[in-house]
Amino acid sequence: MELEFWWLLAFPLFFSLGWIAARIDIKQLLSESRSLPLSYFKGLNFLLNEQPDKAIEAFIEVVKVDPQTVELHFALGNLFRRRGEVERAIRMHQNLVERADLGQEQKLSATFELAKDYLKAGLLDRAEELFSKLQSTQHAEAASRHLLEIFQQEKDWSKAIQIAQELDKITNQSHQKEIANFYCELAANEITHSRPQNARPHLDAALAAHRKCVRASILLGDLEMLEKRYETAIEAWKRIESQDPAYLSLVAEKLLNAYRHLDKPDEGLQLLRGYLSNYPSLDLLNVVFQATLTRQGAEPAYQLVRFEMKRAPSLLGLDKLLEAQMLEAPLDRRHDLELMKNLVHSHTRGLAMYRCENCGFRARQFYWRCPACGGWETYPPRRTEEGELAA
Repeated sequence: MELEFWWLLAFPLFFSLGWIAARIDIKQLLSESRSLPLSYFKGLNFLLNEQPDKAIEAFIEVVKVDPQTVELHFALGNLFRRRGEVERAIRMHQNLVERADLGQEQKLSATFELAKDYLKAGLLDRAEELFSKLQSTQHAEAASRHLLEIFQQEKDWSKAIQIAQELDKITNQSHQKEIANFYCELAANEITHSRPQNARPHLDAALAAHRKCVRASILLGDLEMLEKRYETAIEAWKRIESQDPAYLSLVAEKLLNAYRHLDKPDEGLQLLRGYLSNYPSLDLLNVVFQATLTRQGAEPAYQLVRFEMKRAPSLLGLDKLLEAQMLEAPLDRRHDLELMKNLVHSHTRGLAMYRCENCGFRARQFYWRCPACGGWETYPPRRTEEGELAA
């Protein structure tokens, strides 16, 4: 393809336009840099030299000299909040909210940051008020998530349910597990205050929100036991097998107790043996072992643990095996077995714990909500040793 003649004329023109544009950009940059206070450059220098405290003081001087630096106000306020200087963050963001020259979008952003300051400071009522005002703005999703956090801290489960349902619509993400647990919290509160008749509707609502809510089935069984409807309680707890059989160990002792009230302890023990066979669990083994020991004696209990140890070896299982052996051992061997058992038991104390899958927090008791990270149902109902063996 031949080069058109007019292109030769266009090259000098394009070059001239580019040179003019570059000159304009350089002039604008120089003009803007001259208008910035010296403290701004001092602050940058301190940041480059990893002196954040001095940098902050320098930037504060810039704000005093030039109060129009809105973005610097935001940056400093957020930095104060992250450093734990919440009062300074609140003052910085309050100044922005009160400024009459700010646009609507910037004012909403300042209100959102101020609400986060209040939340960080533990001023939950003020934070709730501001986040509620932001629910119809571009900050709706983030504000709703913070409101959910506040309602959980305050244990206001009714409001938590409402805001979680709104989040479902905003995000198109399901919060059914959390909602079901909020209903369970309401039910547990009614049971604690001896109002079982008020607890049942909450548990029905929990199962409607999340049909696999094991916690609701456990509490329904507890309600039936309180009212001495033992067969109905057993049916509620047996439903857990179809929801998540890993949680059967949490109701094993409850099931045995219900069968005892029906004068059917052997039938209850047989049911738990079936669960143990299909869904091995150290906690379930412990309950079945004790029940077998009580109903059938030391030898069947020993054979039970011995079989389970062959199937899934563990230190916690060995602890039970030694306990069963001690009961049948002659006196001259019992002392040696006791020494071995004490040694094994001391090592199993750190293994007989539950661990949060979200943050790794360990606890000796089972929690539906992690005390550390606040996650719901993040504790598998298995001891840490079982998790390590499964991995």
